[in-house]
Amino acid sequence: MSLLARLHLSLIFLLGIVVLAACGGGSGSGTTTTPPPKTQSQITLTPFVSGFTSPVDLENAGDGSNRLFVVEQAGAIRVIQNGGLLPTPFLDITAKVTSGGETGLLGVTFHPNFTQNPKFYVNYTRTLAGQLQSVIAEYQVPAGSPNQADPNSERILLTVDQPFPNHKAGQLAFGADGMLYFGLGDGGSGGDPLGNGQNTNVLLGKMLRIDVDHTSTGKQYAIPADNPFVTSGGLPEIWAYGLRNPWRFSFDTPTGRLFVADVGQDAYEEVDIITKAANYGWNVMEGTHCYNPASGCNMTGLTLPIIDYAHSEGDTIIGGYVYRGTLLTGYQGQYIFGDFSNGKIWSLTQSGNTWSKTLLLTTGRPISSFGRDEGGELYAVDYSGSVLQVRAQ
Repeated sequence: MSLLARLHLSLIFLLGIVVLAACGGGSGSGTTTTPPPKTQSQITLTPFVSGFTSPVDLENAGDGSNRLFVVEQAGAIRVIQNGGLLPTPFLDITAKVTSGGETGLLGVTFHPNFTQNPKFYVNYTRTLAGQLQSVIAEYQVPAGSPNQADPNSERILLTVDQPFPNHKAGQLAFGADGMLYFGLGDGGSGGDPLGNGQNTNVLLGKMLRIDVDHTSTGKQYAIPADNPFVTSGGLPEIWAYGLRNPWRFSFDTPTGRLFVADVGQDAYEEVDIITKAANYGWNVMEGTHCYNPASGCNMTGLTLPIIDYAHSEGDTIIGGYVYRGTLLTGYQGQYIFGDFSNGKIWSLTQSGNTWSKTLLLTTGRPISSFGRDEGGELYAVDYSGSVLQVRAQ
């Protein structure tokens, strides 16, 4: 069953409405699922703010305002300020966004020097002359209007033609190096029929890295000189490849590690740590298991996930964050993530080269994303219309 079909079935079951678009997959890497140890606080989801329509992302601007920005799939970004939802959207580009299923306005991130350089970046889908495209674009916030961006300030950095309506990924984030990272899914359908994941001459199925503060000939951005395919072997924007649908990813600031939850096909979901030039295996492998062919696949040169889990545990992984806040006792340094299909939330703990997965909570909610405030505290985004804070019981 395709990702799109799985997501639709999940939302029909949980909500009775059309699903977002994240992709299914599973994982089973020999990790065990156990209750959290007694040295850790038990966690719960506490209602924070509701009133959203199909929210899919939550970010902060890192500007000291403590605002949270919630992306609605149809094309608006809403502001939470002082614990309340502002009535006027921060940005509304609904008229130019193609939305529904796995398409829409899918992610936002803010310039790392946003206070002095009030620009932000979005990932959305549009239809131009009948062709579906992913768009990476820059917008600006005018002086004196911090809660309302200029919708006419759009500078399109990059467009990528999409062959199918699913597997669009959506996350964007700046690394400590000041470069913009964003993921693109393999283009959709099921099983990567066009072979995009392993083809370094296309941008689909990749983690990409660009410099938004400069431009190069023929581009609205510059190519970082240390990208792995700058001189040969692939497109220069590519940072890593072999991904299916990297729906949500995040940097762990103290370590610089880039964690990606890559939604799988019909059997396994996975978490990867992304490194320069690495090949994460899709569609040769799904998680730690052969996919094409189903057995005896050539794993030479492939980087395996740190964990995967089977669809008996959940079928649409939602990436989270390494926790660096203070409210959750005992979770500092653990990667916390979830699953859209059943609302389960897990943590990953590293010991040497081994990662162990612990079930923290089963919510039954369609969790479409996680987010952090400026203090490092975690929030879960419920696709049915609310934001909840991850807190200790």
